[in-house]
Amino acid sequence: MARIQSLTARELMTTDVETVSPDDDVSEVLGRLARADFNGFPVVDEDDAVVGIVTQHDLVGLFQTKDRTLWIPVGFPPFLETLTYAVDISWDDLDLGIDLLRNTNRPIREVMTEDVVTVAPEASLDEILDLLADEERDINRLPVVEDGGLVGIVARQDVIRAIRDERREGGAS
Repeated sequence: MARIQSLTARELMTTDVETVSPDDDVSEVLGRLARADFNGFPVVDEDDAVVGIVTQHDLVGLFQTKDRTLWIPVGFPPFLETLTYAVDISWDDLDLGIDLLRNTNRPIREVMTEDVVTVAPEASLDEILDLLADEERDINRLPVVEDGGLVGIVARQDVIRAIRDERREGGAS
């Protein structure tokens, strides 16, 4: 386990990062999330600077009220895809259709989290673990920023995979 303790964000990160722009609309990002195998995107400006992060929770929360379930279609109209997200709605909410249309056309800048926790490429495994284990923030991924621009992302699964691989290598010798 000695090698794993020396890992840095640069060694753990994925460099092919899917991002969204602050001007992308909610429906477009919901559609991308429906096809992705993760649940959020860093939001970057034209200079590749991280200006926010947007997650499933941020987006689905736009449509959440109290009593019943609604499957949110993507593409208003035609409904080309249906997301696998269910949200609660009240059948008494006569403005639901208007709310859906209003929210899907909103820019991501209005719903993203602006206070993004990032790390430098040199961040140690211990620093990364402390951030990912922070129960108050519930962080699943850490954008890696160097010289003001996004260079990668470290997800919880990247850290778990590295620990698993290290254990396997240690057990094989």
